[in-house]
Amino acid sequence: MSATCCTQMPKFDGVSSTYKRVLLIVIAINAVMFGVETGAGYLTQSMALQADALDFLGDTLTYAISLAVIGKSLKWRAGAAYFKALSLGAFGLWVMGATIYRTFVLGMPEPFAMGGIAVVALIANVVSAGLLYRFRDGDANVRSVWLCSRNDAIGNVAVIGAAGMVAITASPWPDLIVAGGMAALFLRGAWVIAVQARGELAAADSDMDPMPADVAPVNERSL
Repeated sequence: MSATCCTQMPKFDGVSSTYKRVLLIVIAINAVMFGVETGAGYLTQSMALQADALDFLGDTLTYAISLAVIGKSLKWRAGAAYFKALSLGAFGLWVMGATIYRTFVLGMPEPFAMGGIAVVALIANVVSAGLLYRFRDGDANVRSVWLCSRNDAIGNVAVIGAAGMVAITASPWPDLIVAGGMAALFLRGAWVIAVQARGELAAADSDMDPMPADVAPVNERSL
């Protein structure tokens, strides 16, 4: 990521009733899918599904934080995004550790149920990402929501592929490999969000105007 990208001033800070409604819908979707995948991950013994369930929980909580800080100062919004980056990084480390542990424990997930739940999760995340797509460019708080939903959809495709490979190979390794890949994706997303949030916190501390004079503010009618 270039320095220009990291220091680019935000174009949209989430102050829009339309965006707030979309965010509430996405929060509800993630909360429901956390419950679904928690049960499915336990029943199928799939590490990838359990990682994805944890991701849904993290998204539910962090998106609620995103909603709570809309309209607050740049420092509040950037601080919230930084907290979300730390949370995402913690999830990534937990999944990585749990995957390493499971690597040395015998047991193969049930591939067909695993794949079926992953398809449902993919649909949920594609719907969420589609709703958030037009809000993808904004401050760290807004952008982090889009990045998380996009990465979740990518992760679901990988889980579906892992389920197929588990069925073909009769081995738990594809599930474990995908879980490790999802952990890496969490850590990468955490880094991207943290870098932008750090730049915005520096701007807030320097009393910089978060909106350049030649950039028109985004209003609800333009959305």
